[in-house]
Order: sequence, then structure tokens, then C-alpha cells
Amino acid sequence: MNSAVEQMIVRYDCKTENDFMMAFREIVQSIVLQGLSRNKFFERAAFYGGTALRIFYGLNRASEDMDFSLLEPDPSFRIEPFGTRLRSELESYGIRAEWSSKEKTAVSMIDSAFLKMNTRTELLEIGMPARLAERIPLRRQIKIKLEIDIDPPPGFLTEVKTRLAPSPHSVRVYRLPDLLAGKLHAVLFRGWKNRVKGRDWYDLVWYAGHAPEVNVDHLNERIRQTETNGEGVSASDRVPVTADSLKERLRAAVDRLDIAAAQKDVRPFLRDPREIELWSKPFFCEVIDALRPRAAAGDLFPS
Repeated sequence: MNSAVEQMIVRYDCKTENDFMMAFREIVQSIVLQGLSRNKFFERAAFYGGTALRIFYGLNRASEDMDFSLLEPDPSFRIEPFGTRLRSELESYGIRAEWSSKEKTAVSMIDSAFLKMNTRTELLEIGMPARLAERIPLRRQIKIKLEIDIDPPPGFLTEVKTRLAPSPHSVRVYRLPDLLAGKLHAVLFRGWKNRVKGRDWYDLVWYAGHAPEVNVDHLNERIRQTETNGEGVSASDRVPVTADSLKERLRAAVDRLDIAAAQKDVRPFLRDPREIELWSKPFFCEVIDALRPRAAAGDLFPS
């Protein structure tokens, strides 16, 4: 095992198969961020989403995908040229990965790619006991999707943060009020048809308790970019929100929420499932009441 990876895995105190899976995925994500940083990616882009919240702000759940946003729109931008460099970065730590870009079948302002690794092989390499590894199918893969918004909605701010592992590097990240704006947009508009992404609701609880200020201006820019589609997003849904109407719309989303399905979705990403025992519709209404909408200039709206 590479010594840097060995030092990183020890910090996770892995005991179960799921512990090793989550730890390995996050180590790969850390190496990917380092590789992107070394290749000047963050001069043009910023990291956002649940994985950014986990790695840089302390969200207590695992996260699969890595979401990025250009700082300025550029429809010609592609993440493909970074694939070979990221594979080399991972290989320098003894991690063998395949890279595949997602071919677009329709016009999209999101460019995507995947890193894929053999689950059993890589987890044995980082120290998973053989008795646990034997439970994993031979061909099972760990997949990490990288997505970059090449036409980002305006009105967000970023900050540059330093990471010391695997080795020192810097990453440009969305600031918390703008991350929360993106999360609220996901809660209101994520197109999962009849599926519930409980991870969105878990993250919302974290924001309410740790960083409740939301940049409503940036949220409204995201709403303006939302396309009408066959999953219930209408022109009326895209009306900009105010502090009061935002909370009303979130309460309406709570009314539609299948609590059990939300808990089922997020449970595999938690080390302690007791965190979601209190979930109920009244609970989420209290969470929404704790949010603090503000304008981009920093003034809090009345709540």
C-alpha cells in the first residue's frame, strides 16, 4: 500500500465493508482534487455540492459524485483532457482507475465523466480484511462521477481552501450561502421522478444547524435556469422566490416528502443511522424555519 494512502485510511477507523467503501471513495476524491489543482483546473472552476460540503465543511455523511462549476460560462469546455492526468495521479498512489467521458445525447450544459475502479481489488489493497472482501462480487466497480456545469448561474462567491493530504494543494470552493442555494434548488427541482433523494434532506438539516444563511439571489438565478420538463416542473415553478415564499415552497415539498423513502436513501451513507431517527414532517418544518435567507449583499431578509 502507498504510504500516503496508508496514513489516510488509518484516520477512518474502518470496521465494516461499508466503512472501507466510503473511506476509499473519499481518498480517491481527495487525490482527484489534488490532480485537478496541479493541472490549474481551479483557475477556471470551483467545487460545490455534497462532496464539497463533506470534504471542506464537515458534513457527516459520505458522498459519491464530484460536482464542479466553471467560474464563467464556456459552452466549449470539456473535462475529457483531464482524464489522463487524473489516472496518472491515482496510479502514483497505487490506485488503478479507468476513465470514461459521458457522451452527450442531447444539448446539455453539464459535462460528465466517470472514474471506475475494481472494488474488491482496491479495497484489499488498502487493507480490507479478506473475510470482508470475499463478500464483494469480483466484477463490482466503485464509480465516481465528475460533473461540471459549463453554463453556471451567476451570483455566487468562492473561496480558496488548502488541503494538506495527500500532499498540500489548494481548491476553489463555493461559499456556504451559495452551496445552500444549490441544495435548496435540488430539494425543489431535482428530477428523480418517484425516487426520493434523502441525502438532500440530510444536507438541509446540516445547513440549518451549521450554516443557515442562504443566498436567495443565487437561488433565483438557478431557478431561472431550470427548464420545464415532463417531471412536473412548470413555468409557474420557475417564479423567483422571496424569503417568505421560499419557506412556503419548502413546506410544500415537505408535505410531499416520503419520510421512509428519504431515510432509506441516505442510510447507506451514514456511520450512525440514529442521526435520522427524528425525521418527520414537523421536524423538517422546524428545520426550514431555521434557515436565514439573505441577499447577495449580505442583508438578511425578514423571516
